[in-house]
Amino acid sequence: MVYFTYYICGSYDRNKLLQKEAKVSILDGIIFENEKQKTVIGISGRVDSNNAHEIEEEIMNGITGREYLPVIIDAENLNYISSAGLRVLLHLKKTVYDLTITNVSNDVYEIFDMTGFTQMMTIEKAYKVVSVEGCEEIGRGANGTIYRIDQDNVVKVYNNPDALDEIQHEREVARTALVLGIPTAISYDVVKVGDSYGSVFELLNARSFSKILAAQPEKMDWCVREYVKMLKKIHGTIVPAGQLPDIKETVVSWARFMQDYLPKEAGDKLLALVEAVPQDNHMIHGDYHTKNLELQDDEVLLIDMDTLAVGNPVFELASMYNAYVGYYECDHEAIKAFQGFDYETAQVFWHKSLAAYLGTNDPSRIEEVENKARIIGYTRLIRRSIRRGGLEDEGKKAEIEHWTKELTELLEETDTLTFLRNELVIDAEPENLKQVQDFIDEHLDAAGCAPKERMQIQIAAEEIFVNIASYAYAPAKGKATVCVEVSNNPLVITLTFIDNGFPFNPILRENPDISATAAERDIGGLGIFMTKKFMDDIYYEFKDGKNILRLKKDLE
Repeated sequence: MVYFTYYICGSYDRNKLLQKEAKVSILDGIIFENEKQKTVIGISGRVDSNNAHEIEEEIMNGITGREYLPVIIDAENLNYISSAGLRVLLHLKKTVYDLTITNVSNDVYEIFDMTGFTQMMTIEKAYKVVSVEGCEEIGRGANGTIYRIDQDNVVKVYNNPDALDEIQHEREVARTALVLGIPTAISYDVVKVGDSYGSVFELLNARSFSKILAAQPEKMDWCVREYVKMLKKIHGTIVPAGQLPDIKETVVSWARFMQDYLPKEAGDKLLALVEAVPQDNHMIHGDYHTKNLELQDDEVLLIDMDTLAVGNPVFELASMYNAYVGYYECDHEAIKAFQGFDYETAQVFWHKSLAAYLGTNDPSRIEEVENKARIIGYTRLIRRSIRRGGLEDEGKKAEIEHWTKELTELLEETDTLTFLRNELVIDAEPENLKQVQDFIDEHLDAAGCAPKERMQIQIAAEEIFVNIASYAYAPAKGKATVCVEVSNNPLVITLTFIDNGFPFNPILRENPDISATAAERDIGGLGIFMTKKFMDDIYYEFKDGKNILRLKKDLE
């Protein structure tokens, strides 16, 4: 059976086509409608040596004069095709401008795949239909909503009814993340859900961090620890060039949009600040909040990967600020519908997470970085609301005015959106050495540091930190700042140690005579000596009352 329809881009009503098809009797049935933008050909039953010639003749007659139009073969009811039928499709492929075969059953798809047809033309399998009616909603984002469809599986339903390209993109970036060491769930199936499509993931008995926080507030500190641990793993991951989009390009477009809605001086400064953020090839999630972290058994998994990108972490912190504070500054109750917990819990979680991420409890330091994130966050919120008609709604307009006021004030006192990242501020005490080593190890893990280089870096770090803890402030006490930076092409680890103690340049210390006998050797001096030997470059300066020591190690 064959039917035709010519229609303007969009969906077509199969039931109407079948009703019309029943009214005619040319071969097994054929319909002609007014010529428009696409030709849909429905084929059902069998295509074999008995009828292939007639079906081909009917199809070719039906597309005569319309070969320039894209042709879609709807194979939902096709249950048999032999080599004779394949020859019909091959002839059609050579005749028309563009050919796609859709709704192909698994059995028929195997034939197309085995014969190489899937390499020659676009052939799409039929999608299982799934209903989410009555299903628990476990997450909602800009591009879709995630539902639990049974104990073992969830489905992300996309807002866009033509989401197949988006689904393919998310599957590809999720695989990229998994290969780079980020624990995530990979979609194993694509399904039809209502008028749209969905990706199915296996998440056996998983619970989101939002649900954990809502049901077990006593686990706040555990959630913060695991949340920040995953965030540092993401931000410590270098992505090969071209594998993920650059979020900075998107944020620059937001800033340009704002030129028409801010005073000229403020708009120009916003754009200049964003453009001045350096390019960065480290991974960011782009929508990192507690609904997108799932605890499955004892493993934490990251989900909703369609926003994965590369870029400076200030862009990530901006979306995090919005997820816990920014969206709800004017309506504190709204967060319950999204996150499942109240505004106060969200604020506490955000500030605890930011402090843990920065490695400091210094309020001024936390506020400084938060304000940088707020600039990007408000920019996104204002643009989003305006594009959705916010200026025509009194309630939304009040929100826009609030965010605009906050943004304008922040711009007046901000000169850069960057901040010293990968930083730990800690009491310079020998007993804190383990914490410093663990902090450095996180970055060495992400960089794929080999055991030998890891040992050398850790020995150097131990010698420098213990030296600061023992002598920099003696007999008083003070702070030490440890910063780890990973750069690529070539791969280099840079450790920076900063303290406010007595000026001391360890580079000037004389090397011990390693050829002397044990009786002749002085005790001490080996730590700085080994540091010089293990590291490829050492730089010291005393600036603004601070000792600043940088150690570099080439890993390639």
